[in-house]
Amino acid sequence: MANQPELLVEELALLGEGPLWLPESKTIVWVDIEEMCIHLYTPGTEKKEVIPVGERIGAVVPAADGRMVCALQTGFAYLDLASRSLERIADPEEDQPDNRFNDGKCDPAGRFWAGTMPLEGGSPAGALYRLDGDGTVTKMLAGVGCSNGLAWNAEATAMYYIDTPTGRVDQFDYDVLTGNIKNRRTAFHLPPDQGFPDGMTIDIEGMLWVAHWGGSCVSRWNPVTGKCLESVQLPVSQVTSCCFGGENLDELYITSARDGLSDEQLQGEPLAGGIFKYTPGVRGVTANVFKNR
Repeated sequence: MANQPELLVEELALLGEGPLWLPESKTIVWVDIEEMCIHLYTPGTEKKEVIPVGERIGAVVPAADGRMVCALQTGFAYLDLASRSLERIADPEEDQPDNRFNDGKCDPAGRFWAGTMPLEGGSPAGALYRLDGDGTVTKMLAGVGCSNGLAWNAEATAMYYIDTPTGRVDQFDYDVLTGNIKNRRTAFHLPPDQGFPDGMTIDIEGMLWVAHWGGSCVSRWNPVTGKCLESVQLPVSQVTSCCFGGENLDELYITSARDGLSDEQLQGEPLAGGIFKYTPGVRGVTANVFKNR
């Protein structure tokens, strides 16, 4: 049996999200949406860095030119890590100030997919967008409640997607050449008593790892059979996302949140908002890079 998860970084995020492993610098990156910043941490050296961005940030990905691309409340922007300067790309929801961007990832062709959600209430006012390398933004889905986890299979024929309030992980047929998706169907549902699906990643065996918001765990699923293969319990309830990292991509890094928890609840889970590490016995895949032109 694999080991138990352990606390990696006691950086108690208000709303930790979007973990990402950068193999060249051997650094894990994640965002704190509500604290409006990006965290970088290098295991082994214990080097930490915090980059404020001045507004809510839902996701960050590496770009081919060495910069990062952020999904901010006011749209997509490049971030120069050295100067910490932002260069705006596009804001597809300029007319929707009550929305913010949430989770996002790059597809196998290097396009950045990120979605939105309303700041308040549960109305499906969000959408899923695709940012291409030339700066073009395309709305791929509308009527989204809380756009969240994304993953693509090794063959680049399927895209998996989470709209958190649905309680589902959905699958699309995916065209790597055009970036189009079609034929949406349900891969599996999370059991109602195990929280809601949040962030997600995929391993080299094609199995999906899903974070359970309000469910105190991450779980491993076979998207073909719809069966749950493993559930990893954590000492925090608001589990937000996960990614593979480490020298051999054999460590699972897991983010969590303190947001919305009462003082009494926080007493019961003092590590809420921490970053955890779990060794699952399977490797992940390298995160895709945004291919800007």
